[in-house]
Order: sequence, then C-alpha cells, then structure tokens
Amino acid sequence: MSETIQQLRQEFQYDKTKQCVQCGYCLPVCPTYLSMGKETHSPRGRINLVKMVGEGKITDLSVLEEPMDLCLGCRACETACPTGVEYGTILESARAALVKRKKFSLPVRLVRNTMLKKVFSSRGMMNFTGNSYWLYEKTGLQKVMRKTGVMKKLPFHLGEFEATMSTGVSPKKRSQFDTYVKAKGERKYTIAFFTGCIMDAMFRKINDLSVQLLAEAGCDVYVVKKQTCCGALHAHAGEMDDSKNLAKRNIAAFEEIEADFVVNNAGGCGAMLNEYGHLLKDDLEWAERAAGFSAKSKDISQILVACGGFSNLKPRENERVTYQRSCHMTNVQKVTKEPLQLITSIPGIELVEMADANMCCGSAGIYNIVNYDESMKILDEKMKHMKATKATVIITTNPGCLIQMKLGIERENLSSAVRAVHLIEYLAEAVGIGDD
Repeated sequence: MSETIQQLRQEFQYDKTKQCVQCGYCLPVCPTYLSMGKETHSPRGRINLVKMVGEGKITDLSVLEEPMDLCLGCRACETACPTGVEYGTILESARAALVKRKKFSLPVRLVRNTMLKKVFSSRGMMNFTGNSYWLYEKTGLQKVMRKTGVMKKLPFHLGEFEATMSTGVSPKKRSQFDTYVKAKGERKYTIAFFTGCIMDAMFRKINDLSVQLLAEAGCDVYVVKKQTCCGALHAHAGEMDDSKNLAKRNIAAFEEIEADFVVNNAGGCGAMLNEYGHLLKDDLEWAERAAGFSAKSKDISQILVACGGFSNLKPRENERVTYQRSCHMTNVQKVTKEPLQLITSIPGIELVEMADANMCCGSAGIYNIVNYDESMKILDEKMKHMKATKATVIITTNPGCLIQMKLGIERENLSSAVRAVHLIEYLAEAVGIGDD
C-alpha cells in the first residue's frame, strides 16, 4: 500500500466506513436522499464513496465534493443506524480532507477567512454586527431597502432571510447584559451560560430571556466573558483546526467558573459543545478537560425541567402548537422529552406533532444560504406537514430552525395566521417576563 493511500485512509476515516453494512435503514430518514433521489446523496452512498477512496478505487477526489457539500449533517442516519456507524465523524473528516486539497478562488477564500477566522470567533465583531442591524432598523434604512426592492436583488436570497429576522437590540441594552444573575429563591444549580456567536448577535433577546428564566427557576447564572464561537460552523466547513482552537478557548474560559452545568439554548451549538470530548480525544493536553466540559454541557430545557419547571403559568386560550425538533438536539444531544414537557406544562396548550417530526427542516447552519434550492425542497415538505397540524404557533429550539420556519411561513403566505418562536420566548410569555 502506498503512503498516499495510507494517508487518505487516515484522513477520510476509512476504518469507520467498514461498520456500514449498506443495509439502507438510513435512506428513509435522509432528507437529501428523499428530495434528490440519488444514492450518492444518501448516507450509505457517501460512506461508500469514502470507502472507495480508502481502497484506491477513487483517485479524483472532486467527485466527492457535491455529495459531501449537499449533506445537511442532520445525523438522523446515526439514530436510525442499527450498527452504530459514526457518520458525523466520517462526514466532517471527509470535508476537512477535501478542503485541505481544494483551491478556492480568491473571493471565496477571502469570505471564508473573514467570516470564519475574523467574525464568528470575535465577540467584538459579533456585537458590532448586532448593533449594526439595530441601527439598520432604527434609521429607517430597512424600510427603504425593502420598499425599493433592493433586498430582492441581494445574492444568495439574503433578502428573504433578512425579512425573517427578529427585532434588534440597542447598543445600550446590549452593553447592559448582566454577567451574573442571582437565583430567585433557593439556589438549585450554578450555571455558566453559553451565549453563542450568531445567537448573541442576532437573537440577544432570547439570550436575555434565557438567563432570566434560569434565575426564575432557581439558578445562579454566570455569563462567561471570554467565551467564543462554539466552532460548529468551522467544523461543518471542514476547518477542523479552527474548530479545535475555538473549543480550547471555550474550555479554558468556562473552567474559570465553578459551575454545575454549561447551558446553551441553541441545538446546533449544544451539539458541538457536547462533542468537545470527541473533538479533542487525541490531544493529550486537552482530552480530559474536553470530556469534562462536554459532560457538563446541557440544553436549557434539560435544566429548566430538572429545576421543576414553573408554576402559575399564564394559560393560553386553546392554542394549538407544533414543535419543530432541532436535528442536533435530537440526534446528537439526544434531548427529546424536555422541550415537550415544558410546552405541555402551559395550561390551554394543544400540542400536535407533525408527520415525520424528526425530519430536518433544511436549515443546517448556512446550508439554506449556500444550497438554497435544495434547502427549499426540504422546507416545502416540512411545511406541508406543518399545515396539516393546523397549528398557529411553531416552537423551535435552534436559531437556524427559527429562521427557516419563519421563511416557510412567508413562502406559504401564512404570516397572518401562524407565528414561529423559540421555546424560550414562548415560555417567557407564559412565565410573564420580558413583556417590555
């Protein structure tokens, strides 16, 4: 065997592909296989491509690019797989190996380097982004841009996504975000809260409500100052070294707080934090620390349920809701029951689950931006099931899902009858906080 093949086998995680028996259990749960109908766009098809690279049967690695790029990374196949294939590891290893060998054009290289290395990883830049969006709203520029139709001419359908964004938070209020909030009543847990990058920049109100709800439930809450991006976007883009460096920065930052749990409110971020132990398992200096961090990482719904939930919730008047499950909460974190427990604890709620409730909505980080057409096919199928529930509220637990559901509502002309909210927003309404 040549040294080149040995290297490829290691980089592409060839040994892990042997666990796949090509049974096909993954096919009916794979959104891209169902929407595209190609074997190469199914989990077992992608695994087989990697296997053929390791066996020297594929030497032109470019044939892997489209199948890997068009994978949502929802990892529903892992939940369905009877042999425990580590598809997520194979996928991200393949993407990293392909990125390492690919020559990006100068514009693409500049965008990747700027966004991944300079923006998402910088709290200062993300705060600037959030403040800029607020200014864009308050100066009236947003109304002008929409009225003149300029937004419709933006690349990557960005105008459509802009229309789904929540109201911005002022720089003054952003600067007043407390770094410590004391528990109301008896303290049950000490929490170190993970704010996220995009979550904190564009959904700061949800972060603020999250801290308030945790305190209301009986938690001392610390917002760690030196934290940074979780690294999920970097890992999905094949930039594994950057992802590992961000993981180390977060681990070191959160070790400064003696917390019972590290809590997040975004399914995608939570999945990445949950996998720091796996990400750094081969790093002698960080492996144990990473495993300890991941063991403490919890979704906010888990902690609110562990605290006993809330009493005296404001009742809804026979409101029908449906729950859009985050793929990474379901398939990676394995958090499925707690959000439903919190939703159904609200008096007057009628929860109606969608058909194929665990199927991805097509958001998947920035997948819906870079693979818009493919994403919309998946979203349209999701909205067909959503409409069948006749719900007036769609509840989500991930910012990407929230944006995608709002986009789906607009595409179906349902904005006057249906709204999409994060679970934290919905709970806050019932608890009676954040009404301002």
